Amino acid sequence: MTWIAPTIERKELPTVAGERDMLQGWLDFHRDTLLAKCTGLTADQLVRAGSAPSNLTLLGLVRHMTYAERVWFRKRFLSERIDDHYITEDQPDADFEALDPAAAEAQFAAFRTEIEACDKAVADSELDETFLSSRGRPLSLRWIYVHMIEEYARHNGHADLLREQIDGVTGS
Repeated sequence: MTWIAPTIERKELPTVAGERDMLQGWLDFHRDTLLAKCTGLTADQLVRAGSAPSNLTLLGLVRHMTYAERVWFRKRFLSERIDDHYITEDQPDADFEALDPAAAEAQFAAFRTEIEACDKAVADSELDETFLSSRGRPLSLRWIYVHMIEEYARHNGHADLLREQIDGVTGS
């Protein structure tokens, strides 16, 4: 049986909320949007690159954001000593490379699991809490939320184009 990316029901965006709820709402919206761009596609379609020489694929974007979630929320903000998803010193672009359609279902599950772990990890942290970036600059949890929202927004634009090239579907 061929695995098909499942339908995603996006959470309702808050229109009036406190800062934390607003940031979380927009982050959740963009997380769901990435998965919505994949809805109904086969694993083979998810690993189809848009145009040469780019290696950008929908599955690669899901893997990349799994990596980004873990790095920003858990490794950098909380200093957890955990391995990266997909990326290694020898393969810094591994999230976009060596994609295996047979692993797509597990990698979608890893994305959802990482999101849950990140949300839980920072649930009791204040937006003003800081850490030192790799460049020695103080950054706040608020900065991470804003950065992740813009990271998803940018990559969701890529996902729009990739999806349209695969089967002509636009929107959402």
